[in-house]
Order: sequence, then structure tokens, then C-alpha cells
Amino acid sequence: MPSNDAIMQHKYYDGTAKIISLSTEIGRLLGVVDATNLRKPPTALRKKNKVKTIRASLAIEGNTLSEEQITALLENKRVIGPVKDIKEVQNAIQVYEQLSDFDAFSKTSYLRAHEVLMSGLVERPGQFRTGSVGVVQGDRIAHLAPPGCNVDNLMSSLFDYLERSEDNLIIKSCVFHYEMEFIHPFMDGNGRMGRLWQTVILMRENPVFEYLPIELEIKKSQKEYYQVLSQCDKEGLSTKFIEYILDKIKLSLEELVSLPQAPLSDLDRLHYFLSQMTAGSFTRKDYQRVFPKISSATATRDLRKGIEAGLLLRSGTDRLSTYQKK
Repeated sequence: MPSNDAIMQHKYYDGTAKIISLSTEIGRLLGVVDATNLRKPPTALRKKNKVKTIRASLAIEGNTLSEEQITALLENKRVIGPVKDIKEVQNAIQVYEQLSDFDAFSKTSYLRAHEVLMSGLVERPGQFRTGSVGVVQGDRIAHLAPPGCNVDNLMSSLFDYLERSEDNLIIKSCVFHYEMEFIHPFMDGNGRMGRLWQTVILMRENPVFEYLPIELEIKKSQKEYYQVLSQCDKEGLSTKFIEYILDKIKLSLEELVSLPQAPLSDLDRLHYFLSQMTAGSFTRKDYQRVFPKISSATATRDLRKGIEAGLLLRSGTDRLSTYQKK
């Protein structure tokens, strides 16, 4: 049981026993991810999860395209459907393929992501609103956002929290998601931007989050998602939303680690290893420490394949060889 000191008041939320418990379980699951080489899942699973992510996030906003249609657009095939829905998917594909290029702590990078995501869908993509906006549910205004003249300062403060706070990144990603929705900095695209930018932040904690369809768990509980947002608006804190999103992150990780794991291909192993590599150069033994179940011959073949594929440079010969990322 956490002490009273551990459950404390923060600027944006109250620390609770539930937040601590969920954070601990997420940490354990990330340990399983790392131990089973799932930081970068096999190619087929990455593609499948990207489609699920795009489908779920856009479906929350009313997009009608199916996973099959999104897959077809991802493969540059022709799809018949509403023009706006197709454009939304095309934009989302483009922005999700650029995830690793965005800087989680940069307001400029954030605005660039909105520009890509909403290009051709709104008049001023990539620019904060200057007018008033409200969130309408049914025949009532569920949330009246702060005045447009305050948006830039509010978002600057939020990015300052994101970069400077001592909270862990997973908690900060949840706070950012809720506070951004409260500020509602754009005339349109706020929901999908909140979910997108949380992923960008989470990727700094562990690369697996690029391929984890947390949006699917949100879509499954869409009514609760909006109820929790509304409850936090009334309470003036993001506590309940943090608890809600942490639970969805946990469920997504549980789903990933429970899947039967197909053996990684040679290129999957190479890409995984290179994504984890911090040293300037490495040896075959270093490679085998990450993949202890493969033989020396397999490791040698993998590294040769990396050279042929233009991923690696080799110095030296035979057992004295060292390798560098090209």
C-alpha cells in the first residue's frame, strides 16, 4: 500500500493508489516486451496494428472506412467511399508513417503533425484556433473551450510541463492527452491529435508504443472515454482520465504479450537490434547477447544480410570483425 507521501497533489492531477498500481503493472509488461524482443514486433503485426490504430482513432470521429479499405489505401489501391473519409485515412497513414520524425517536446513539431493530419480537411491546418469553440453532444454543449486568445499560452505551458516535469513519461502522456482535449487548440482534429501525440510521447519511453493500438481499446469504451473527459472537466483535474488511459495502455500491452510469437526473420532481428543499439560499433557476440537462442552461424548470416541490405558496415575479418550502423 503506498504511503500518504506517495499519494500527493500534482499541478494537473492527484496521485492515487490506482495510478500507482496501473503504472507498476505497465512497467512489468514493458519488461516482458523487452525480454521477448517485442520492442519492434514482426513486420506483419506492425502493419496490422497500424491499420487498427488508424481505423479506431478515425472511427471515434465518425469515419466509416473499414480495416480492409484502410489496408487497401495503405497499399496504394483504389477504394470507393466518401471522399472526406478517404482523405482522413490518407492523411492519417502519412502522419503515422512519420511518427519517429516528430519531437514530443516541440510545439512546432506538434503543429506540423496537425498540418499533415488535417490537410485538405480544415482551412488552417497546423495553426491554433483564434476563435471560440465548444464540444457539442446531442443538443447540448458538453464543453466550452478556453478563448482562442489563450490557446498559444496554454499550449506553451503544457509543453513546458511535458519537458520539465519530474513525472514519468507515461503519466505525462496521459496528462497531455487530457489537457490538450480541454484546451481544444484547433477548430477540428483535436481528438485524433490528442491520441496521436500521446503515442509520440509514449514512444520516448519504449519504441513498442509506435505499434501498440491503444486507440482500439479507447474505441471499445468510447462512451466511457467521453464520460471521463466530462468528469475531469467538472473536477478540474485529469486524475480520472489518467486512470482510464493507463488501464487502456495495460490492456493493449497484455494483448500484445499474449499473442503467439512467430520467429523473427533475419531482417526483423537486424532492425530490432539496431533500434536498441547505443554503442558506436558491435561484434557478433554483442548481437548474440540480444538473441541468445540463435547459433553463431545464424548470427553471421544475419550480419552478412545486414551488409548486403546496406544496413551495416564491417571492419576486420572473421571473429575479429566489428560492425557499425550505416
